Parts: sequence; structure tokens; C-alpha cells
Amino acid sequence: MDQQWDLTGWLLALGQTLALMALAPLYAGWIKWVKCHLQNRRAPSIFQPYRGLNKLFHKRPILAENASVIFRMAPYILLGAMLLAASAVPFVTTHLPTTAVVDMIVLVGYFALAKFFLVLAGMDVGTSFGGMGSSREANFSAFAEPAMLLVVFTLAMVASSTNLSIVMQALQETGLVLRPSLAFILAALLMVGLAENGRIPVDNPATHLELTMIHEAMILEYSGRYLAMVEWAAQVKLMLYGVLIVNIFFPFDLAADLTAPALLLALGSVLIKLAFMGAGLAVVETGLAKMRLFRVPTFLILAFMLAFMGMFSHILLEVA
Repeated sequence: MDQQWDLTGWLLALGQTLALMALAPLYAGWIKWVKCHLQNRRAPSIFQPYRGLNKLFHKRPILAENASVIFRMAPYILLGAMLLAASAVPFVTTHLPTTAVVDMIVLVGYFALAKFFLVLAGMDVGTSFGGMGSSREANFSAFAEPAMLLVVFTLAMVASSTNLSIVMQALQETGLVLRPSLAFILAALLMVGLAENGRIPVDNPATHLELTMIHEAMILEYSGRYLAMVEWAAQVKLMLYGVLIVNIFFPFDLAADLTAPALLLALGSVLIKLAFMGAGLAVVETGLAKMRLFRVPTFLILAFMLAFMGMFSHILLEVA
């Protein structure tokens, strides 16, 4: 019975990871669909990202003559890092065999690994746009990652652990309580998420304007299946940030056991929360304009200060 239960747990962990990977393009399509309706434009199907990925996977990639092995390896490393990150983020339940290795600092490391190789790939071919985008990405990461780590450290202080499953369980047991520390780090994480995923007001994923693009500048030389993997990895990263936010700060209805009704209820709850969050992101991107490039560090410094205030308020109000 124990072996059967262990096998069931590992199968559910695998299914949870594959579900995150499979639903990521749908989440991106949902955000675009809502955004188009808000802008009074004809919206594509929410399944359009799947068609785009399928089309790219069936195309032969064209590479520059001076592209090195780093340029060829980067898409695989990006998608592999996001696959590992998806396996480390609890989606519908925290009671799985993988919870022992679900560490928030390791998760930040997966994101940093993917970004590092994307920056290298942008500089590899030697184009001016790729180097420009890589320089901007590395510069802004120096401001975003400290804010992200402060969010992690504050959550670790709240739950007395850096294990993501323990953090979610601790906040789920606490219930809906007004805590200034969580409000501050939620705001900081939202701002970091906008920057890390290249969303408005930091970057515009729908434009190729040379003077302002960041993420798109690094992937202009990719085509075919390489571009498909890069785009899929970006969609998975966007969904992972959404899952992190809704499951950490609104950890309601996460499955307490591995029965089918509990898992289905948790899946429905998480998808509804993600739908509301995606609609909120579409509203933000519709109502705001992209900020000037030189104001992005100020935006990320504000995120760092909010995360610091969250940690300070936790020490002052909840520990002292």
C-alpha cells in the first residue's frame, strides 16, 4: 500500500508539472484575449498560442554563420529550467513527494539560470539589437533580483522555512488576516513579476521598436523550433509567477489530500484565481503606457523598498 501511495504521489507530481507546462500558452492566450476586448479590437482565439507554437515547431530554424553552441543550447536550457521550476511550484496541492525539495531560493536560481543563458544567447551572434537587449536585461536584473530575494526572506521569516510548500501551508492555516508585511511583499512581487516577464509598464511584448524593446531584442535571431522553445519558456515563466502569487497570498482550496474531488476542486479554484489575475494584468496593460527606459531602475528600486518595508514591518509588528 505504501509503495502504491508513493507511486500515486509521484504520478500526481508529474501530472502537476505537465499541467503547468501545458496550460501556460492558454494563460497567455487568455490575457491577450481580454486585452483585445478592452481595447475594442477583434480578439484571437485563446488557443492561438498553441497554434503559433505548433507552427514554429514544424519550421526549420535558420542560424547565423557565427552562432556558437551557446546559441543552440540556450533554448533547451531555458525550457529545461522552466520545467524544473514548474516541478518545484505547488499547483493544486502541497502534499506531494516533491515538497521536500521545493525551496524558494532554488526557484529563484532556476529563473536566474534561464535569464543568464538568454543574455548570453542575445550577445552570441554579435548583432547590435541582441547586445542592447542583453545589456538592458542584465542591468535591470541587478535591481529585480534583490527585491525578489527580500520577498523570499520575508516569507521565510513568516513561515520559519524557505520551503515553498511549508510557506503555503502556514499561510493557509493562518487564513485571511490583514498583515502589512504580506501586503508590502505582494506589491513588490507584482512589480518584480511585471519586470521579469517583460510586461507593461516595463516592456511591451507586442512591439519590436528598437529603442525600447528588451526581451524581444534578445530573441530576434531565433526562428523555428528554437523560437518556439523560447516563447514557450516565457509563457511558462509568466504562469509560474501567477501561480506563485495566487497560491502564496491567496492559498485557499489547495487540496489537503490526494483524493479526486479535492484535487478537482483545487484545480478549479486555482484556474479561477489565475483567470482573475490575468484579467487584472490585461487591465493594467491597457490603462498604463510603457515607461521611459531610464525610469525602470526607479520602478525596481521601489519594488525593493516595498519588499524591505515588508520585512521591517514583520520584524516590528509580528516578531518584536
